[in-house]
Amino acid sequence: MAHFAEINDSNIVLRVLVLNNLDTMDNDGNEVESIGAKYLSDGFGGTWLKTSYNTFANHHRLNGTPFRKNFAGKGYTYDKSRDAFIPPKPYKSWTLNEDTCQWDSPKPYPSDGKTYSWNEKTQSWKKKE
Repeated sequence: MAHFAEINDSNIVLRVLVLNNLDTMDNDGNEVESIGAKYLSDGFGGTWLKTSYNTFANHHRLNGTPFRKNFAGKGYTYDKSRDAFIPPKPYKSWTLNEDTCQWDSPKPYPSDGKTYSWNEKTQSWKKKE
């Protein structure tokens, strides 16, 4: 199955739909993004871009080739210059990791196996009780 993200004029993802691979194939049986995008645009309108369900943080979980850095989600931004889907920024202090197109906290997440949440005011991780 092929996954496509609909983006608005500001490049914000509105939704992600699953499309039968047959609806993306050319006459030689090759998957072609523009064919799938046209199929969806003809049926629903809008602008559509292919996204990879198996890609997260520029890593393909099945050891394939990562595609557009991250699987798109509603509210993500498509950055054309990076050819990447970027999730919404969770906190003002976090910075974009150019390799993964994920947001990095100012301090690394603790590695003690416990669960933490970020406290923006103190710029630190707070252990969940």
